[in-house]
Amino acid sequence: MALVQRIPISSSSVRNWQQARTNSSPICCLHYNTASSSSPFTEKHSVERYQRDQWLYKAVEPTPPSTPSPSPFEDEVFVRENDIASQLPELKKLLAVLREKRVKGCKGGDCGPGDVYLVGTGPGDPELLTLKAVRVIQSADLLLYDRLVSNDVLELVAPDARLLYVGKTAGYHSRTQVEIHELLLSFAEAGATVVRLKGGDPLVFGRGGEEMDFLQQQGIQVQVIPGITAASGIAAELGIPLTHRGVATSVRFLTGHSRKGGTDPLFVAENAADPDTTLVVYMGLGTLPSLAQKLMDHGLPCDTPAVAVERGTTPLQRTVFAELKDFATEIQSAGLVSPTLIIIGKVVELSPLWPHCTKESSCLVETR
Repeated sequence: MALVQRIPISSSSVRNWQQARTNSSPICCLHYNTASSSSPFTEKHSVERYQRDQWLYKAVEPTPPSTPSPSPFEDEVFVRENDIASQLPELKKLLAVLREKRVKGCKGGDCGPGDVYLVGTGPGDPELLTLKAVRVIQSADLLLYDRLVSNDVLELVAPDARLLYVGKTAGYHSRTQVEIHELLLSFAEAGATVVRLKGGDPLVFGRGGEEMDFLQQQGIQVQVIPGITAASGIAAELGIPLTHRGVATSVRFLTGHSRKGGTDPLFVAENAADPDTTLVVYMGLGTLPSLAQKLMDHGLPCDTPAVAVERGTTPLQRTVFAELKDFATEIQSAGLVSPTLIIIGKVVELSPLWPHCTKESSCLVETR
C-alpha cells in the first residue's frame, strides 16, 4: 500500500518532513508533484517570450505557432528563419541609435567598445542572484537571455532596456551559437552595455567560455559574473551536501548530452562509478537509462541513492528519489521534463527528504 503525504516545497518543510517520516512506514521511492504545468522559464514559443521581446516585432505582429506542420523539423526551421527575418529591421535600428549615441558621447578621441557581461542567474530562484548580477542586469542596454533564465529574474530588467531571446531546446535553436557571437560583437562594437544572461553559472555547461574566447579575440573585454550553478543551488534546497566527511570525498559534474541526439551519454569513465564520489548530471534525462546501466556495470552499487529534480528552486519544483536500479523507471513514471538535474551518490541519503527503502512499500508525496 502506498503512503501518501502532502507537504510544500520550501526550506521550512525539511524539518516538518523529518518529524513526519519518523512516524511513517518505510518507503521505497519518493515523488514530489505540483498541480500547475506552467513553466517558470521562457519556453521556445511561449506568449511571454513574444510579449517580452515585442519591441523586435514592430513591423509584424508576433504570433506563437499553434498548429505544427506535418514535418515538425520543417516547421521549426520555417519558424526560426521567419522569426529572425522579422527581428532584423528593429535590430538594425537599435544598432544605428546606439552608434549615434556613442559618437555624440565621444569627446575628442576614439570611442572604445561597450562592456559585455556574462551573467549567471542561478537555477531559477531570483533571491539566489548576486548583488553584482542585479546591478549589471539593471544597467544593461541589451540583454540576450537563455531559456533557463527564470521569468522572475527577467522582471528585474530596467524598463528601457531591450531583451532578446536566444534560447535553445532540443531540436530548436532560436539562434545558433555563431549568431549569438555575432550579436554580442555587433552591439559591443556599437558601444552598448550588453549582458548575456545564462541560467546557473555561465562557465558550467553554459558555453560561456566559447563566447568569452570569441569576443576577446575580437578585442572586446568580457567580465564574467558567476552564478550559483544548479548543482549547488538544488542540492542546498534538498539539504544534500555534495561532499561529506566519511561519505563523499569528491564531486563530479557530468553532461548527459549525447552525440547527435542518441541515447548514450558522451562518455562515462570507469572512475565515474566511484562510490565515494557524488555525481551531478546536467541535461541527462534522455540518456539516463544508459548512464545508470553503465554506472552499475562499472561497479556502482545498484542501491546507490539518487534524486532527479525538475525546475529546481522554483515554485514548480518536482523531485523523484529512488535507488539507482529503479531510478530511470521512476523518473519515466513521474514524467519529469527538462530542465532536470540528477544527483547520484550516498550523500543523497543524507537529505531529510530521502525515504527509507523496503521492497514492501512505496511513497507518493504530492505538493501544491
